[in-house]
Amino acid sequence: MRSFRDNSAQGASNAASTSAGESGTEQGSAVVEFVFLAVLLMVPVAYLILTVGALQGGAYAVVGAADQAAKTYVLQADEGAALQAATQAVNLAVTDMGFDAANSTLIISCDGGCLTPGVTVTAHVRLRVELPLVTGIPGVDLSAATVESAATQKVGRFK
Repeated sequence: MRSFRDNSAQGASNAASTSAGESGTEQGSAVVEFVFLAVLLMVPVAYLILTVGALQGGAYAVVGAADQAAKTYVLQADEGAALQAATQAVNLAVTDMGFDAANSTLIISCDGGCLTPGVTVTAHVRLRVELPLVTGIPGVDLSAATVESAATQKVGRFK
């Protein structure tokens, strides 16, 4: 027969004396360090994600704006109305994606008379994308990048 001896009370008292003597002022500091480092590292990563998202949104905005500007330009009867319609299309596409229309520019180029049938019309749109969360600070004018796109349409023979 085997006999077992109950040493649980003695083991527990040894463990209690060991942990009480070693913990001292170090207790709980790992959590504070982890939270500090997590905030220190996660804030720039989150801001980078916001900035890349803004740049991607700006890229989508200028592609759509250039495409719509070229399409609306070639459908108009005269060049004044065509430029006004193309500018409105750019402003609508840019503001639809959440950007300020004042940060966009439109340049129309043609290889001949702009509304002559068979002529190719190219719309160049440029948009200055501002840094996220910085635009609310007065006097600060920082941009992340400038994105641009061009689209080409041919003036139809039968208008």
